[in-house]
Amino acid sequence: MMLRALLAAGLFALAGPATAWGRDFTVALQAGGPVQTLRHVYVTPFAATGAKVDAVTRPAGADALRAHAAGWDVAEVSGADLQPACQAEVLEKLDWPALGGRDRMLAPGATDCGLGAFLHATILSWDRTKFPGTPTWQDFWDIAKVPGKRGLRRSPRGTLEIALLADDVAPGEVYRTLRRDDGVERAFRRLDQLSPYIVWWTPGARDELHLLGSGEVLMTSADSPSIVLANRGSGRSFGMQWTGGLVEAAYFAIIKGGPNLAEAQRFLAFAAEAKVQAALPEAGGLGGLAKGSSDGLPPELLAASPPANAATVLVDEAFWRENGDKLQGRFDAWLAH
Repeated sequence: MMLRALLAAGLFALAGPATAWGRDFTVALQAGGPVQTLRHVYVTPFAATGAKVDAVTRPAGADALRAHAAGWDVAEVSGADLQPACQAEVLEKLDWPALGGRDRMLAPGATDCGLGAFLHATILSWDRTKFPGTPTWQDFWDIAKVPGKRGLRRSPRGTLEIALLADDVAPGEVYRTLRRDDGVERAFRRLDQLSPYIVWWTPGARDELHLLGSGEVLMTSADSPSIVLANRGSGRSFGMQWTGGLVEAAYFAIIKGGPNLAEAQRFLAFAAEAKVQAALPEAGGLGGLAKGSSDGLPPELLAASPPANAATVLVDEAFWRENGDKLQGRFDAWLAH
């Protein structure tokens, strides 16, 4: 009896690790992101290769990534969270030769710990039924020429870049300008000029689609996939101006020490295929980072997919890690004045 009890206790003690070791290969997609699109483009086709894969939705943010990482093998990680998680050794350093080499990806999609999963952008959008032209950020600020309220996301990230673009700063000079005190002041002076006409939005119920759809604003900054899907699903006619768009990448990363490393590497190699990423524009208005993923796409899909070229600004994540708290404080003080 005693022997059976000891054996039972020993088996019970092993049950926790054995369960963890034996769990299914798990991909964690970030809540608030394009979860259904990523399931459609990556997870379902990967499962069709014979893989057993469990896709779950994870809380957003770096803290949640660290807290829950042990339950996942691959995680979708934002550009903002990728480098800190890599430095904290939450993520594996990628074996790029085994993944086919970094040169199969556009430069932003090949990092030490992350493989580019998709591009999205903050763009200028407007109601075409009320303004048939194609405005720029300069027009966005020109209330005399184009009367009407303007929508901006209630955040310094993105807003300060847009203010400088509207003040004729070249896309390649935006972050060099923001790294100087006089550049920050220049952005806030530009916001002062527009302040009476700004309607601030936040993701959720009162977002950019609400402001445009209700007619509360004529133009707004907007997340590009939201506009693409709104135009498709509701017959809306919201314009998309990519010039001066703020492009961001999101990544797939392998959790360090996970039990399914070989399968995780196989998933990332699959995700890096141009023919796989070619489905992103049609599925959710996203752009691919695999070289060749845009080749042969029809014009209407290319027009709704974030371009990675000199006309846009690649968001500088290092800048925001270094300056985000300070600029948030400055932005909050500006809003309160």
